[in-house]
Amino acid sequence: MTTAELDVRSDAGTASIPAELEAFLGIAEQWGLSTDEQLKLLGSPGRSTYFKWKKTGGELPEDIAERISHVLGVYKSLRILFPELDRANDWIRHSNEYFDSQTALDIMLGGKVVHILSVRQYLDAQRGG
Repeated sequence: MTTAELDVRSDAGTASIPAELEAFLGIAEQWGLSTDEQLKLLGSPGRSTYFKWKKTGGELPEDIAERISHVLGVYKSLRILFPELDRANDWIRHSNEYFDSQTALDIMLGGKVVHILSVRQYLDAQRGG
């Protein structure tokens, strides 16, 4: 999935930033994620490493790429389920009975890949995918 397909762009926009990171940054902006929330979703890399990736790019570790892939999957499912962008973006901050009244963002911020994956699987099931 490319950045263009997701229709998200980060202001970073330099060619050296990996496309998946650029897409993640665009989603983070749309979702209103703080830097700390972004770091948690990425598995808590060092802040200096994270800002270096944002500024100059570089190859992302496999586990970071996997986490980003699942976040992209969550974003895609939300856009399918909720064609209105604001509603899709707001969904992650609303409590959900499936997650014991926690928000999807609370679940994804649990710190492990499986937390992001559980939200992705829930949304994939909701859209029949």
